[in-house]
Amino acid sequence: MAEYENPIVLQRADPWVLKDGDTYYFTSSDPRYDTIGIRSAKRIDDLQKAPEVTIWHRHDSGPMSKYIWAPELHKVSGKWYIYFAAAQTDFEASGLPTHRMYVLENADADPMSGNWTEKGRIETPIDSFSLDATTEVIDGVQYLVWAQKDPAIEGNSNLYIARMSDPWTLASEPVMLSRPEYDWECIDFLVNEGPAFLLHADKVFLTYSASGTGVPYAVGLLTASRGSDLLDPASWTKSPVPVFKTCQANGQYGPGHNSFTKSEDGQQDLMVYHARNYTHIEGDPLFDPNRHARVGVVNWKADGTPDFGVPQPDTRWTPVTVDILPPDGGDDAK
Repeated sequence: MAEYENPIVLQRADPWVLKDGDTYYFTSSDPRYDTIGIRSAKRIDDLQKAPEVTIWHRHDSGPMSKYIWAPELHKVSGKWYIYFAAAQTDFEASGLPTHRMYVLENADADPMSGNWTEKGRIETPIDSFSLDATTEVIDGVQYLVWAQKDPAIEGNSNLYIARMSDPWTLASEPVMLSRPEYDWECIDFLVNEGPAFLLHADKVFLTYSASGTGVPYAVGLLTASRGSDLLDPASWTKSPVPVFKTCQANGQYGPGHNSFTKSEDGQQDLMVYHARNYTHIEGDPLFDPNRHARVGVVNWKADGTPDFGVPQPDTRWTPVTVDILPPDGGDDAK
């Protein structure tokens, strides 16, 4: 079984890792929420020290000028795409930021080149707080899943799915797959967000994160059969309990907003996520930079369902202050 040092990258929340060939590409929310960067390495353990290349910077004003959140790197039909959320102002009357979803494209072989172009906003039928777009091509069909506020439904965000006609355009009406309903999804905030696809055998799994971004943050799971109508909510079953959550014994709190990748030998599924190693947070948890990117091995049960285990304890140095470190973590980050 693969073993890794944790954290894999310091002060990088909402981590997204894509393995292309023998190279891992890593992107995430920068703690200043003003840029999108990518780093690459042949080994996951080398991502911390890998140089981070800024490939996009927030606009000075307008819809893409504030709070650049949760970029994801995808490769579709030979081109690179980054999905991310950005805001124009701090908060709406509802108390939510003004985030909408956007797409960047790069046709180069290397996604760390500077040739990224803005493809624009992903338009949805409701013009409301929306974020955390993820995509997957399943049996030749590209799907988008994202989190969005429906003004008619209590809470911050629900999960929706739609087909795509191209990597930045919806081709079908959005269908709601999940809303916060269980107690563990409704602590501090009513939230379903951060979806990520995991394909295994004849199943399609979709993880997501719920509750406030502090200690209560946890991961839920939706499951559908491969070949079923993924746009039909009846095709999906929802776990009534979180599948990945705080582990006090290991000093890991509020794990979530994960992605999936493969081990270096391609034999094991890996879950990449963020978590903190302390519980006392001054002010808004979103502005505490010490949500570090971590990794764990996904095991598979006899019935074909994933076992995510528990967040593993830290084996690397982590900061004890809320100062924002340089991208490589500084001299102390081993």
